[in-house]
Amino acid sequence: MNILSNSNKDIDNQKLMDYLSNKLSKEERHAFEMQMAESEMLNDAVEGLESVKDKRKVIEFTDKLNADLQRRLTTKKKRREKLRLKEQPWVYFTIITILLLLIICFVIIMKHLGRL
Repeated sequence: MNILSNSNKDIDNQKLMDYLSNKLSKEERHAFEMQMAESEMLNDAVEGLESVKDKRKVIEFTDKLNADLQRRLTTKKKRREKLRLKEQPWVYFTIITILLLLIICFVIIMKHLGRL
């Protein structure tokens, strides 16, 4: 649910943020770039985050994305809950009882009219 904390298991988010703010050592930076070359998703993430001019806004931006995602997921879940038929055994019992009564009435009427 949380974009940065629960994203792709192959992406170390702290390392990603350190890479963007140039906090990695030369060896770590090289290893991270090798990982970027192997992972299209990581490469896309870096490109997208690099396009943000103010790096401090990245956290604010991801917080907004998380809030919007959470709101949408909650709305979808509520809508699905409303549409789902609740399991209530007395409803099924009532429907079966009414159907049986209708069948019995039909049989009695047909016998009374002499058609059965």
